[in-house]
Amino acid sequence: MEKDNETVFDKIYNVVKKIPKGYVATYGQVASIAGNKRWARVVGYALHVNPDPEHIPCYRVVNREGRISEAFAFGGGNRQVELLKADGVEFVDDEHVDMEKYQWDMPWY
Repeated sequence: MEKDNETVFDKIYNVVKKIPKGYVATYGQVASIAGNKRWARVVGYALHVNPDPEHIPCYRVVNREGRISEAFAFGGGNRQVELLKADGVEFVDDEHVDMEKYQWDMPWY
């Protein structure tokens, strides 16, 4: 349920919280569910200042090609790879998630 005082970042964080363990979503997917498919860059900004990484798993967001972020806010790209592998996500190489297998088939809200 949307709150009147909910910010764009709040909407983004609420979507990211729903990405299941073992899956990834793209910036565009998160933007679309949050309310505007053009917010993909805003998703990146929001995740970079994630106030609660323990409960908002921003490491589960990758680009449309399954690439991790070199500027991952909480320890660099290598940390993002570690966290995703700990979730059970497999990589085609050290920078690409196997999107056919691990992309979240998101429900439409």
